[in-house]
Order: sequence, then C-alpha cells, then structure tokens
Amino acid sequence: MDDDTPPAESKLTRSKQRWATERKFLTDAPREPARDRLPPGQHLVRNWPVLDLGRQPHISTDRWRLNVRGLVSRPLTLNWAEFQELPQTTIRSDIHCVTTWSRYDNDWTGVATRSLLDLVEPRHEATAVMLHGYDGYTTNVTLPDFASSDAIIAHSWQGRPLTREHGGPARLIIPHLYFWKSAKWINVIEFLGADRPGFWEMNGYHMRGEPWREERYS
Repeated sequence: MDDDTPPAESKLTRSKQRWATERKFLTDAPREPARDRLPPGQHLVRNWPVLDLGRQPHISTDRWRLNVRGLVSRPLTLNWAEFQELPQTTIRSDIHCVTTWSRYDNDWTGVATRSLLDLVEPRHEATAVMLHGYDGYTTNVTLPDFASSDAIIAHSWQGRPLTREHGGPARLIIPHLYFWKSAKWINVIEFLGADRPGFWEMNGYHMRGEPWREERYS
C-alpha cells in the first residue's frame, strides 16, 4: 500500500461529509483570539477516541519510510533507524478534534518539525505542505503552521510507542489546529508553492482548521 491509494469510504466518512454540508457543531462564538484553553464547541474527554477513514494500515518499523520531497533543497528518505537518530524531543499539548472532543495534556516524543526543516531546507517559494499517510489520506497545512514550535512527528504518546490505531509507528502532531490536520501513519511530506486541499478539505472542511476560530468547514 502506498500514499496514492484512495482512502476507504466508511460510515464516519459519510457522516463527516454530511456534517460539513449541514455545518454541524458550529456555535457562532465570536471570532476572537483564544483566551480559554477549551475552544468553542468542544467538550473534554479522558479517553482518546479512534477516528480514521475505515483503514488502519499495518506498517512495521522495518517497512516504514518518511519521504520529504517537493520544494526543498535537500529531499530525503528516512528509514526508522535514521529517524530515531535525529534529535528527539518531548512536548506536552492538547488535542482538539473537529468532531467536538478535546483531550488535555498529551505527552508526545519524536522529531520536531523544525529539526526536519533544518535538514531539508525548504526553498524560498515553498509556502505550504501536503501530508500523505500510508492509508492514502492527505491533508494540507501552511508552512508556518508546519513549522510551529510545538509541531512534532511523534512516535510515542505518554511514554509508550504509538499504537497502530492512533497512527503508529509515526504521525504528525500540530496542536494548534484541529486534529484532522495531524496526519496518521505519516509517509510523505511534500512542500508546495501554493496551498491546495487534501482529502477533508475537498469534502467541505476548512483549509486551515483553527479551533478557537471554529474553522471547521469551508
């Protein structure tokens, strides 16, 4: 299975497409900078709900590769051992899912996206990033969002390896955006000269997805 395999349709996929059409969960809260830890329209959970497109690829660390390509000076492909040899960091952050649940105080260990940027050196015309998962999923983020200080390519959560259902062996985490932007089973990071929509963005969801501004839908 590779990153060109189309995502499977699931009951959740159909529901989320309908929610985008109906603009479900919007609270019409004032669009002001965040002051509260919990974004509008969200509720706290203690568990970690599992959401995907109906496919959970099994990618062993022997098979796993991270390909960085597009508008970079030094494209690269990392295997698991090479990924583990990069500087490792642990970051605590919250999760905010567009389906209205949030979870506080998640500890992630992995490689900061800024460390990866230092290696590949995006070219001056790069403005956005397309993320590809082993399940065929894609999602877009701006380069500044990808380069945020708390963004991390995580392989561990709460001190343990990420499980398959949560995107292991590695996934992206961008805490200040809705969690659909934090691609599971990360396989390809593609630097672009212009922002373009990924899977959910083509199905009615916002191009950026900032929780405190309720950027749920396009």
